Amino acid sequence: MEIQHKLIKLNQTFANKEDAIRYCGQQLVAAGHVNEAYIEAMLERNEELSVYMGNFIAIPHGTDAAKKEVLSSGITIVQVPAGVNFGTEEDPKIATVLFGIAGVGDEHLDIIQRISIFCADVDNVVKLADAQSEEEVITLLNSVG
Repeated sequence: MEIQHKLIKLNQTFANKEDAIRYCGQQLVAAGHVNEAYIEAMLERNEELSVYMGNFIAIPHGTDAAKKEVLSSGITIVQVPAGVNFGTEEDPKIATVLFGIAGVGDEHLDIIQRISIFCADVDNVVKLADAQSEEEVITLLNSVG
C-alpha cells in the first residue's frame, strides 16, 4: 500500500490515548478512507483489546463490525515525540509512533504484519520517532519487504 505524504503527521502531542486514537481516525476520514463512524469503532476496539503493540508503537484500527465504514485501505502515521500513554498510571505503555489503519477485506492484516516486522526492531521505531520529514518516514517504512 502506498503511504501518502498528507497522512504522515510529525511532532504531535495528545493529552490521552482517546485523543490520539480520535486524531488518527480523523486523518483517515479527511483522506476519504473511512466514514466518520469508524472513529468510534477505533475507540471501541481499544477498549476491547489495547491497540498498544509494545516497542513504543500503537496501531489504532476499527472493530470487525466497522468494516462497512471502510471505503478504501489507508494508513496514517503519527509521530508523538513526548509519547502518549496507552496503559495506566500504574502500568504505563508509552507510544511515540501511531499507525492508524483501515483495511478493505483482510488488507489490514497485511498492513499490521508489515508494521510489526518493521517495529520488532526498536531501533527502527526510534528512527521513525526521530524522523524530521514525511519523506524520511516513507523511506524508512519502504525499506521493509
